[in-house]
Amino acid sequence: MSDIRNDNKQSSSSSSSPTTTPIHIMALDGIVNVNSLFTMALFLGIVNADPTDPNYTLVHNSNTHSSSCLARSQVAESLIVFHVYSFSSFLFSSLVALALKQAIKFTATNGGDVGDGRGRGLAVVHVNTVLLRLAIFACAGGSVCGCVFLMLALVNLVQIKLGVLACRGFYTLTACIPLFVLIPVALVFYVCIVLHAFTA
Repeated sequence: MSDIRNDNKQSSSSSSSPTTTPIHIMALDGIVNVNSLFTMALFLGIVNADPTDPNYTLVHNSNTHSSSCLARSQVAESLIVFHVYSFSSFLFSSLVALALKQAIKFTATNGGDVGDGRGRGLAVVHVNTVLLRLAIFACAGGSVCGCVFLMLALVNLVQIKLGVLACRGFYTLTACIPLFVLIPVALVFYVCIVLHAFTA
């Protein structure tokens, strides 16, 4: 009977203690890796983007577009602004994920071990579950905002290259419609999974 009581006490204390697993480390690594790719691509896009260059647009080379289909300066300004917003969002998400990962590793060195996702070092690390979920939610929010701003930047890039959406050019629509359909669907799916994990 005493052994059963001790086991019950241990199980209740372990269930009440906030813990984390190697899955969280793998998830944070995935967030950092994906955000790093987007951040690098956005940085290169900002550096190489020069909407004021006459050769930057392809509308001049087509006789089917009138001058009214040319993107105005506001579109070029929005292109740079959305690039910067997206870059900042992905960088914020990556920094929060890295900070959370370092905090977990620091906790592991002071009282436990954390696994690497390959079956090694699977000891549980005690952390604050509320803070962990909030931090992961902040990382996901930064990634979502980064994707939205990146989509808007790509739409502006298409308008500069191929003409504004108001002209309803064939190539402009075929380039923008997948952006307006695929990215929001993927983001809704991503947000639903994050909210499910956040409330689980």
